[in-house]
Amino acid sequence: MRKMKAVEVREPKGPLRLVEREVPTPGMGQVLIKVQACGICHSDVFTKEGVWPGLKYPRVPGHEIAGVIDTVGPGVDDGSGANEWKPGQRVGVGWHGGHCGRCERCRRGDFITCQRALVPGISYDGGYAEYMVAPVQALAGIPDDLSDAEAAPLLCAGITTFNALRNSGARPGEVAAILGIGGLGHLGVQFAAKMGFTTVAIARGKDKEALAKKLGAIHYIDSAAQDVAKALAALGGAKVILATVTSGKAMNAAVGGLGTDGKLIILGVSEEPVEVPTAVFVAGRRSVQGWPSGTSADSQDTLAFSALAGVRPMIEEFPLERAAEAYDRMISGGARFRVVLKTS
Repeated sequence: MRKMKAVEVREPKGPLRLVEREVPTPGMGQVLIKVQACGICHSDVFTKEGVWPGLKYPRVPGHEIAGVIDTVGPGVDDGSGANEWKPGQRVGVGWHGGHCGRCERCRRGDFITCQRALVPGISYDGGYAEYMVAPVQALAGIPDDLSDAEAAPLLCAGITTFNALRNSGARPGEVAAILGIGGLGHLGVQFAAKMGFTTVAIARGKDKEALAKKLGAIHYIDSAAQDVAKALAALGGAKVILATVTSGKAMNAAVGGLGTDGKLIILGVSEEPVEVPTAVFVAGRRSVQGWPSGTSADSQDTLAFSALAGVRPMIEEFPLERAAEAYDRMISGGARFRVVLKTS
């Protein structure tokens, strides 16, 4: 039996341990992926800290996976030659790791909110390993123009910002404000600029302005020195504010800058409430919306758009053996801006 290196968590709040395991065998409708790169996402906290209900241990984290199909399991290839997924093909797996296909949400095509949706690194072992098994519903093809390390963060941070913006209702030329220039925000600025929006970056401090402009922002608002709502209103009001920060207070300070029919889309999870001025929202037909990730089809769209438009994540790379150090780097908030494990 082939052996592989993997990094697992054996118990809630337990350490990340490098171990040797047997290479898994794909089951019905699954493929074995040789992992080339795996992004470390803040959502990996669910596995590391044991806060996901019903999570079983030991578990290998990781849901930003870029690799190559090693083996296809039974039911994937019917022998007709029409199968989309074949050994040697580059594929990615993101937050959406499969769905039941039977619940009401699946029947209407809303797979991302499926009542039994699977998540790599939570529902089954993820990408902190040299090999992993995934169902075919989770697969997205990776364009040749993207490296494995570039593709990995796009499968969660990328798809979340891209999908939220393209479903926001905003049109090219209208104001799209990206609140926060971090792991999500630095991608949000790039996507907004490449989609043709009048892109506004909002962050604390003058020191982030040069980076924001380099990423494609036309305007920069320093939230430490300016009234964010007034600054956005002076630009005609935002059609969409993409809130990537984890601060309810920061979101509260921005909502007054929405224009008519403007929408605040929340991506960052905050323990602080978002306070909505009801009269302003009623009068201007404004709204607040949350946005999750997306399906494998959305992942493939994100990767294709990124390759075509030149959107790339800013990453720090670590070898698999230093996964614990890499995870701590992500948790510290000091990474610029995404952390990626390389297995080779």
